[in-house]
Amino acid sequence: MENSELEIRINRAVDFFRSGYNCSQSVFKAYSDLYDIDQETAAKLSTSFGGGMGRLREVCGAVTGLFLLLGLEYPFTNTADKTTKDLNYKVVQKVVANFKSVMGSYICADLLKIKHTPQIPYSDERNEEYYKNRPCSKCVSVAAYLAGKEILTKNYFTQ
Repeated sequence: MENSELEIRINRAVDFFRSGYNCSQSVFKAYSDLYDIDQETAAKLSTSFGGGMGRLREVCGAVTGLFLLLGLEYPFTNTADKTTKDLNYKVVQKVVANFKSVMGSYICADLLKIKHTPQIPYSDERNEEYYKNRPCSKCVSVAAYLAGKEILTKNYFTQ
């Protein structure tokens, strides 16, 4: 893997976020082409996971975008194949531990330092104040980095 490809994908994810896509969409869209998923379909598939899953402030949307990618990288489709299912879970747990070590949590409410309660179902206006007061861009960057380390280096976290 060339480091430049990883940097390009991280920057792409952050650019998607800063252009208005939610955190989950931003991470997922940055790598969806590797799985022959077009940008519109990628945006649709990951729409509901923004804001900690529909602004419920649960698991960070950037992390769920990462999980979607790991499902494509390590798909469990054969119910008799316990090894593949367990491998996916192993990678998910290693990746989320890395995310948590950098960000302090993988729970949206904790990252935003707000109460663990659903918020109104309306997105906040995006402006410089929004980006300045939230860790979301960094969450997107970290999740995109972790996705790239696993996907582009093949099996970085499975060892």
